[in-house]
Amino acid sequence: MHRKNSSVTALILIIFAAVGGGSLFGYMNFTQRGPLESDLIIIIPKGSGIDTISRLLERKGAISQPILFKLTVLTLRLEKVMRAGEYSIPKESSPRDILSILRSGKMVVRRFVAAEGLYTAEILDRLRKADGLTGTVTKTPKEGELLPETYHYNFGDNRNDLVRRMKVAMKNVSEELWLLREVGLPINTPLEAIILASIVEKETGLVEERRRVASVFINRLRLGMRLQSDPTVIYGLTNGTRRLGRPLKRKDLKSPNPYNTYLNKGLPPGPIANPGRASIKAVLNPIESRDLYFVADGKGGHAFSKTLSEHNKNVQVLRKLEREKKQTR
Repeated sequence: MHRKNSSVTALILIIFAAVGGGSLFGYMNFTQRGPLESDLIIIIPKGSGIDTISRLLERKGAISQPILFKLTVLTLRLEKVMRAGEYSIPKESSPRDILSILRSGKMVVRRFVAAEGLYTAEILDRLRKADGLTGTVTKTPKEGELLPETYHYNFGDNRNDLVRRMKVAMKNVSEELWLLREVGLPINTPLEAIILASIVEKETGLVEERRRVASVFINRLRLGMRLQSDPTVIYGLTNGTRRLGRPLKRKDLKSPNPYNTYLNKGLPPGPIANPGRASIKAVLNPIESRDLYFVADGKGGHAFSKTLSEHNKNVQVLRKLEREKKQTR
């Protein structure tokens, strides 16, 4: 490694001796700190030659002598080694530092966050708006096929590739957690686990509640009770293409569709969102409880109960809190 660096340094000295008449002076300019006053994010377009790259670096204020930069690259035959992409150049980087960065291929890493509980349509909409990605999604994934997670990508990556990664991630996670499931659950396939997990995801945003909410639905499935989940009714009304934008009405609960768990027993025909790993794990390993009901407690969580009479009392408490809030407005 030391011998290779010495050879490169010698070649650079020869270049400056031939071009500028002063090898030491030229070498010092090439290796000393550059004119950048702050860190720079720069995009090297695909197909860019050394002429384009040198002018771009000069225009961005990263180098002051583009001709010497170009001659160095050409003499060392490094033009084909530099890859297109997005790079971070620290302030005061010398031309040699910049050349090293462009040769390294270590591009800026961007992040795409798919939040837990989003509809597939919402994730795809965010993908369309994500800066730096290319192409369009050519095949719409099914609801529940994408794993909510933070995905890293580089400038120029394709949207279809990112969707494929999300689908593979969901397949791998669901299969992994399926093997670790509790024995005796009324869930027969990994898909059914994703369906129930999507309901749990929509019912609570609290990590500490997921396993208990899951236990309520597991208990109801075991007893043959209807799940009576509001988010499933909403999905039946919107098909996951939009937010409902209003509270559910009594007539909505009586609206006949396959996703209405107030009318239909068992699980709905498919997921109602894209659940995260924690919710899938929760339905496959719920806490032991005899809870059959839950309702919002007015404080961001839920009140759980084993009987309908207890549940009705909790509902009355919630209604009272709601009335008090209205009066204080």
